Amino acid sequence: MPFAQVNDARMFYTDEGEGSPVLMVHGWSCDGSDWAWQIPALKAAGYRCITPDLRGHGRSSVPAGGYTPRQYAADLAGLIGQLGCGPVVAIGHSMGGATVVALAVEHPEVVRAVVPVDSAYGFESETAVTLPQMTQAFRGPGGHDVALQFASAAFYGPATPAHLPPLHARRIAAFDQEVMAAALEGLILPADQFGEKPRSETYLRRVAAPALAFRAGRNDPASMAAWERAQFQHPKSKAIGWEGTGHWLHQERPGEFNSLLIAWLASLD
Repeated sequence: MPFAQVNDARMFYTDEGEGSPVLMVHGWSCDGSDWAWQIPALKAAGYRCITPDLRGHGRSSVPAGGYTPRQYAADLAGLIGQLGCGPVVAIGHSMGGATVVALAVEHPEVVRAVVPVDSAYGFESETAVTLPQMTQAFRGPGGHDVALQFASAAFYGPATPAHLPPLHARRIAAFDQEVMAAALEGLILPADQFGEKPRSETYLRRVAAPALAFRAGRNDPASMAAWERAQFQHPKSKAIGWEGTGHWLHQERPGEFNSLLIAWLASLD
């Protein structure tokens, strides 16, 4: 299977299908297999699916640092350059949503459109106060148990299919503890972060490409979707809020997600 050396990371990725390129970026603790629910539908619709494992995740290497959306985006820009496949539609979930937004802002020449899915930005300011205590616990002897408790409390809804939490828990159990902590800290603690809501608003307004945003159902998705749509400047941008879903909404409702995504992509042509 293919690997690419990008910056100081050896990145694993898969490259399937033919047609217009779609880059699919997973979130915290996950890997490219998160998009197994989307790849067949996108390939059937005529898209090439490029699915990397971010640094420190999955089968990619674990560098000493660089666990921020901007650095992930720099890695992905390097991968796109090596593959010669830009501009791409960049789809990202959670931390991956912040990453594809950073890709669109910092490397606009490689992004045709962006699809942030229940993305890790728009946090209230108190998150920056409470996060360090949790991430420090991630680094301790019981760090994996703390991370599993966090995921269980934060990511699922009453309608989440029973097979998904054990799947995600297995990956958390194998996750490098330093990356586990640093990847969350990278969303909101660096001086140039755009995770806090006021900074998110300023940063999202710099996205020139059309955007299709999704919000999951635990935290008032209609309001969050309306807030997110107000930031994106392109007239073809759209935001969707789904009641009753957990954080991995593209896995909980893949048929609806895929249909909406493919129809929106077609509308850009």
